[in-house]
Parts: sequence; structure tokens; C-alpha cells
Amino acid sequence: MESTALGLLVLGVLLAEPVSRALAGAHWPARDPVGALLAWQAVGLAGGLALLGSGVVYGLAPLGPSLPVAFRTAVDTLAAGRLPALGVTHVLALLAALALALRLVSVLVAVTVRTLRARQRHRDLLDLLGTPWPAVPGARVLDHPVPVAYCLPGLRSRLVVSAGVLDALDPPAVRAVLAHEQAHLRERHDLVVLPFVAWGATAPFVRGMVCAQVAVAALIEMRADDVAASAVTARQLTGALRTMGGAAPAAALSSFTDALDTRLHRITEPPRPLPLAVQVLVRLAAAGLVGIPTLLLLMP
Repeated sequence: MESTALGLLVLGVLLAEPVSRALAGAHWPARDPVGALLAWQAVGLAGGLALLGSGVVYGLAPLGPSLPVAFRTAVDTLAAGRLPALGVTHVLALLAALALALRLVSVLVAVTVRTLRARQRHRDLLDLLGTPWPAVPGARVLDHPVPVAYCLPGLRSRLVVSAGVLDALDPPAVRAVLAHEQAHLRERHDLVVLPFVAWGATAPFVRGMVCAQVAVAALIEMRADDVAASAVTARQLTGALRTMGGAAPAAALSSFTDALDTRLHRITEPPRPLPLAVQVLVRLAAAGLVGIPTLLLLMP
């Protein structure tokens, strides 16, 4: 069990820092944003499982040859009214795992509650100040001359455009803006970003975790741009983004956005997609990455 715990610890540390930093600096994600987002989610989930699991496995190591056996032994011992026979280092490992779990959960809950409250206040203001747009269900038009568009995700989502957007853009460009924002809402990019915001807030001193937030926010913009580019021409989409100064989409989802010039370049000169076999391999690798700590924790 000690070797398993060490392996999990090494895996978790590698995923939290060098792997995250390397993935954030890689060029291939721009060629397959969906696959890259799956890879990031796998890195986050596998890293969390590995770091938490290493403490639990080492802490319960004296009670059995595997975690399932040791866990049942601990439960049976506690049920009999006795404390499991654990050394000081094992107890400290369990306490460290518990502290990390509480930290992760508390930060995630705090970020989620704060986000939901802010969205509710924002939604109430929009319903008060915005004018429903019959042509687009759930959309609101704000009477403001500055071209701005963004989405407010949630169970009662809102898509917001200012009067300046309708005045400054022609109908195809407006369709491009709407397609971009609807992609964010339909694919629930807010839920993709949220765990990485919480992850970074849990340990802001770990550079890899900060890189993860920035990279994921950039990828969801790429993905929404790709959806919009399939509905209109590249010139119409880039024209809409230039007119609005890139002020829309990510502002409602995260404070981390990709540079506008980089997005415009990617739209006008889209990178060659990854070969289909490589895309499949990326997705299989993401699933396998999550499976590694899961198997190490559950194997008999």
C-alpha cells in the first residue's frame, strides 16, 4: 500500500504542476479545443483523486493489503467501538487528506455560491432593465449605445445584447454574435470553467493551477468561435468581434480571456484540425488518465 500511495502522490504532483504547465503551453489544443477541454478535465479530476487518495491509502496501509480491504477493516473496527491501530505518520496522512478535501470542497462551494448569487442579482437587473427580444427566446436588449453582448448561464439563462450591437452590426454579424453566445449556453461552458477557478483559488501559489484557468478560458472561447464560424463567414465573425472589441463572451464566464488578436488570427487562418486518429487518441488518453488513480484506489 505504501508504494501505491507514493505512486499516487507523484502522479498528483506531476499533474498539478509540470503537466498542467506543459499542456497550457502546447499548440495542439487550438487544433482540437473539445479534445483539449476533455484533457484538462481529466488532468483536474485525476490530479485531485491522486492527491487525496495518496493520503488515504498511506493512512490506512496498516489495516490491509488494499484500500477496499483496509477501509472495511477500519469500518468494522470503529463499529466494534475500537480505534484502528494506526501509527502517528498514518494518522497525519489521513488528517492531511481530510484537510485537502475540506479545502477543495469549501473553495468550490464558496465560489459556486458567490457565482450563483451574482448571477441572480444580475438576472433580476436584466429582467428589470432589459427589453425581451421576441426573435431570440431568453434574450434581452439593453438600451445602451456601446456594442456589448454576453451570456448569463444557469437554469434561467439570459443572452444579452446592447442596442449598440443592433445599430453597429449587420444581420449576419449579429447572427455570429448570437451563435457564439448560444454555444457558451448550450455547452454550459460556465460549468467547465468553474472547477478550474476553484482549483486555482485552492492553491494560487501553484503556477500550473493558474495556467489551467487561463488555458481553459481560452479554449472555451475557441470552441464558441468555431461554432459561430460554422454559422457565418469568417469575415462576418471577425468584423463583429472587432466592432465589439472582444468585450462579450468570456466576461460573463471568467476574468481570464484570450487575446483578441489571437482569436481573430485563428478565425481568419484556422489551424488544420488534428487527424481523426489523433483526436480519438486524445479522448482515450483523457479517459485512461482518470482511470489510473481510480484503478489504483479500487483494485483489490
